[in-house]
Amino acid sequence: MHLRKYTRGITLMELMVVMVIIGVMAAIAYPQYQGFAARAKRNEAKAALLLIATNQERWYLSNNCYTNNLADLGVPAVTETGNYNISLNNVTCNNYTGRADYNNPDDEVNKCAWFEIDGRNNKTSDPYTDCWTRTR
Repeated sequence: MHLRKYTRGITLMELMVVMVIIGVMAAIAYPQYQGFAARAKRNEAKAALLLIATNQERWYLSNNCYTNNLADLGVPAVTETGNYNISLNNVTCNNYTGRADYNNPDDEVNKCAWFEIDGRNNKTSDPYTDCWTRTR
């Protein structure tokens, strides 16, 4: 029998070390990804409500009254990814409230379940009251 001095390839131990390194990297990256995804969902709701505020002011300048119809404002009733339902509440000629309600049963509902903006640019959210400015 002839034994070779040099062999090619990787050993099982080397493969296991690489797998451990990949596992540690994934364990660190996944929570960061979840936080990023949650912030992206919140930004989608905030963008829709800010669009309502802008378009309501345009409507008011033309009609001397706010509208209670999202179609008049060019805003869909659901955000683009379907994470938030958009609605107009308490609409009068002098004020309105735009609301975005989160509609997925995950952990985000315990953080920023809904956002509101009114004709006076008052911004509220719940259960966390800082969702408009929250970066985490």
